[in-house]
Amino acid sequence: MSRGSGAREGQPPPPPEPLAVEVLDSHAHLDIMGVDVEQTLAAAKAVGIGTVVQVGIDVPSSRWSAELAARYDQVHAAVALHPNEAGRGAATDEALREIESLAALPQVVAVGETGLDHYRTEGEDGHRQQEASFRAHIAIAKRTGTALVIHDRDAHDDVLRVLLDEGAPDRVVFHCFSGDAAMARTCAEHGFFMSFAGPVTFKPNDGLREAAQVAPVELLLVETDAPFLTPMPYRGRPNAPYLVPLTVRSLAETKCLDLDELCGAIAANGRRAFRLR
Repeated sequence: MSRGSGAREGQPPPPPEPLAVEVLDSHAHLDIMGVDVEQTLAAAKAVGIGTVVQVGIDVPSSRWSAELAARYDQVHAAVALHPNEAGRGAATDEALREIESLAALPQVVAVGETGLDHYRTEGEDGHRQQEASFRAHIAIAKRTGTALVIHDRDAHDDVLRVLLDEGAPDRVVFHCFSGDAAMARTCAEHGFFMSFAGPVTFKPNDGLREAAQVAPVELLLVETDAPFLTPMPYRGRPNAPYLVPLTVRSLAETKCLDLDELCGAIAANGRRAFRLR
């Protein structure tokens, strides 16, 4: 993932039916989307998405995220060096100091996305650099009292190993949760939030829906990861925060929950996870 790489084919999907109870998009990349921010936030608000957590992946995008959150009450920021960036040597002492400085700002609610990615980053050296960066970000989250937002791709066991070895911060969010039911139970045991994105709506992902079924309602979040991972039936087209209702409705069906009840729980979880007012 890099800034400006989020182009998707086709026209933006039509707005879904609005939610009666507002929720948040716990993870989006408005900078990568390359859209008009005010229009994007207005479109989200119109369908019941009252808050967007804008996530940085390197120092420039983390700065941009913090600046955006300072301008818009609807936006809160997360700042970090993405594990793929770390695997390419981006997690220098200077860069980590800048991330910690940004994380101390009042509009920044999380350190992330950080973690491990064994899909895009290969080789022992890249994995070593990722793990060192992940450990440094865990320490930053603890020192700044912010939530920790984790990117975990094909690295479930190692992510949990490092997290538990270092000692998890008070609030941990597994962004775009991709584990199975067993991992969901492990996360639940430790009180880790699990944020589900568009893939939970994809037909082949029965294992992910099983994880959503066992994940406690009080630990559920929802996200777009926009402009990526557009939910069905618009997979492959541009994603944006206004499409969160599609994923929320899918989760409500998977968990056999009343939609408004689930939305209320997700909203409350977002306030707890990111200490939002």
